[in-house]
Amino acid sequence: MRTAEITRATKETQIRLSVDLDGTGKASVATGVGFFDHMLDLLARHARFDLKVEVKGDLHIDFHHTVEDVGIALGQGVKQALGDMRGITRYASLHLPMDETLTRVALDISGRPFLVFRTEFAVPKIGEFDTELVREFFQAFAINAGLTLHVETLYGANAHHIAESCFKGLARGLRAAVAIDPAAAGEIPSTKGSLGG
Repeated sequence: MRTAEITRATKETQIRLSVDLDGTGKASVATGVGFFDHMLDLLARHARFDLKVEVKGDLHIDFHHTVEDVGIALGQGVKQALGDMRGITRYASLHLPMDETLTRVALDISGRPFLVFRTEFAVPKIGEFDTELVREFFQAFAINAGLTLHVETLYGANAHHIAESCFKGLARGLRAAVAIDPAAAGEIPSTKGSLGG
């Protein structure tokens, strides 16, 4: 079973998270940040992960700690659920359209965390959600999951569509990269003989 449960408690947030990489896309998400809940729900659905997230955060200050810490916890959960990564496809690359927006996502479950994020928003907020927090989530997730992750929005105008294309692109990339490769089941997809270290 490729599952994990993560508990994270700081002075800023208390998080309980569970993830099943071989789920059906069911999500139960309650972060207190409506737009972020929407993004996590569609991430779970398009990655086909079962995801539960419960957060109590310092939302009276802003949304930053909640969004970043969920990225940390989800990254840790995905990394833990992958175990020694035996048999995974490892790489994925795709273009994700969302109406007028097109975002390219490429990732490598390498154990060498790195983020290239080339996405810009013309507005500072989507509703009450700070658009700069999209990058904060991706940074926290990539570092803690051990991903090399490239996200680039090639064009787009609507901030909601841009953010959604990034999250859906990540989801679809993860779905492909964590999938078991039938031709290499039982093998670690690295000439080094190990990943994640």
